[in-house]
Amino acid sequence: MTSIQQRAALQRQIWQIANDVRGAVDGWDFKQYVLGTLFYRFISENFVSYIEADDDSINYAEMDDSVITPEIKDDAIKTKGYFIYPSQLFCNVVKSANTNDSLNTDLAAIFTAIESSANGYPSESDIKGLFADFDTTSNRLGNTVTDKNIRLAAVLKGVAGLDFSDFNGSQIDLFGDAYEFLISNYAANAGKSGGEFFTPQHVSKLIAQLAMHKQTSVNKIYDPACGSGSLLLQAKKHFDAHIIEEGFFGQEINHTTYNLARMNMFLHNINYDKFNIQHDNTLINPHFGDEKPFDAIVSNPPYSVKWDGSDDPTLINDDRFAPAGVLAPKSKADFAFVLHALSYLSSKGRAAIVCFPGIFYRGGAEKKIRQYLIDNNYVETVISLAPNLFYGTSIAVNILVLSKHKTDNTTQFIDASGEDFFKKETNNNMLTDEHIKEIMEMFDSKGDVEHVAKSVEYDEIVEKDYNLPVSTYVEAKDNREVIDITQLNTELSTTVANIDRLRTDIDAIVAEIEGGD
Repeated sequence: MTSIQQRAALQRQIWQIANDVRGAVDGWDFKQYVLGTLFYRFISENFVSYIEADDDSINYAEMDDSVITPEIKDDAIKTKGYFIYPSQLFCNVVKSANTNDSLNTDLAAIFTAIESSANGYPSESDIKGLFADFDTTSNRLGNTVTDKNIRLAAVLKGVAGLDFSDFNGSQIDLFGDAYEFLISNYAANAGKSGGEFFTPQHVSKLIAQLAMHKQTSVNKIYDPACGSGSLLLQAKKHFDAHIIEEGFFGQEINHTTYNLARMNMFLHNINYDKFNIQHDNTLINPHFGDEKPFDAIVSNPPYSVKWDGSDDPTLINDDRFAPAGVLAPKSKADFAFVLHALSYLSSKGRAAIVCFPGIFYRGGAEKKIRQYLIDNNYVETVISLAPNLFYGTSIAVNILVLSKHKTDNTTQFIDASGEDFFKKETNNNMLTDEHIKEIMEMFDSKGDVEHVAKSVEYDEIVEKDYNLPVSTYVEAKDNREVIDITQLNTELSTTVANIDRLRTDIDAIVAEIEGGD
């Protein structure tokens, strides 16, 4: 079986498990149990692989917990960030899952122990609360302990049956792929709420390439509204590991999604010392001020959400917003996220941000912020994408690319919203690798392409009152049928003459018939 076939088979199996086991529980509510179980299996096998270190004489799963010395435990936590005793391993819990009358409480104790193992170590903040949403006592699993255990055992057995082969090399990627597949399917079936924490992989790929374009190395990559971490992980997936020197940074306001992001990092084999995901409101309580600037920033922030804005008098003096001289409207925080990203961006880097179209033409404070961005030459490119690319919304969004190292005073506009730039799927449109390649080639060249791309001088943007919709600068192709008026008049004259002849012939026939009577 090829790797592609194996991935496809795994995806079919895992989605079948997710649907079969959940019963009457809503799929969105049940996602934590399937995702959490997959994560539990991953960290167990990852830990075993580390302890055994390819030594066939060691079988960690069969060891007794009592033989583990404090020195072994200490060394493991410093390296992996956590510790799992043999009895706590996924494979050992699964063996007795169907007959264990205290399965739900045993699992809860194991998860607490794994998290607690990091207490006092550098990995504590990365491990703490990872299993918080895997509530083994929840009534969503059933009304009785027996019902809960039956469902938990079914999830454990289902995930145990997935064939990831040996935990080595590219097989590790299968765990990450399976996790991404599950998250994307839950997002696709969750309506609007799904789109709030997951950016489809094909769009993530474009955003990551824009942010890291022609950078042979970046110090670190950052997402100020990271959701489940999909944008950060696309950067890892499509670029050599060494290019991101100091790791992956993100902040997320939703606690459940914050946990998903941290699990996602582990599942893509990013060790605790190579990522830093924080839980908080980025606009009001930003983290990583000591870590900035960042050479690459990627972001798909929530569209037009409310924020404190002018209600908080300290924000206008905040280093992130003060240079623009005005705050984003309280009812539309879009430009607050943009200015935050700009503040965290290095002089050599780029930020690629998904934006709601309205911010590019509305007046008031948003116009003043656009003026600040254009006057200071921070806007490299505005790209309009096709509609229906994201889960939960059919809006045709834009990507705003910010840069602090432009060599001229022009701004590029790319119209990638036409049928040549997306593929129709059952529920959503998507960007193919060829579409992404074409967009990136235009982004790189900055050349004009009729009806698609145009680089516009500063003065023209000022004349257009600092409006930045792509359609203002890139003339759409007129696909209406061209009609030759002269030819049309000739055809009409011929038709009228034919009708007159027919009427004359009909009148003659009628007269002949009447004369015969």
